[in-house]
Amino acid sequence: MLRPAEIHPRRSRERFGSRNLDLWAYQRGVTLDFSRAGKPTDNAFIESFNGKFRSECLNAHWFMCLAHATEKCDAWCRDYNEVRPHSAIGNKPRPRSSNGQRRTDPADRNKPENLVLA
Repeated sequence: MLRPAEIHPRRSRERFGSRNLDLWAYQRGVTLDFSRAGKPTDNAFIESFNGKFRSECLNAHWFMCLAHATEKCDAWCRDYNEVRPHSAIGNKPRPRSSNGQRRTDPADRNKPENLVLA
């Protein structure tokens, strides 16, 4: 089972306050790296991605039910991950490896062009 090495919650530990999340992360060896309150530049790549997702997907549709939301979000994710050009790699879609999976350098895993949503 794949799991992240780190999770970057938006809120500081004091504001987030989830003992369940702390326990889950501890049991799985996942590091929780909290951003400082009011410092979106601490996690600029995901903030950029969140802005794109909100403006291009969430704000663009009026979801009538969970199935409709899932359909639209899945379509947006496929486009984002497989079709859309990314400026960081010369305005090309992300390359695929020989097994058909998108390749991502672990050092670049948090960059918006490397996010893979499922």
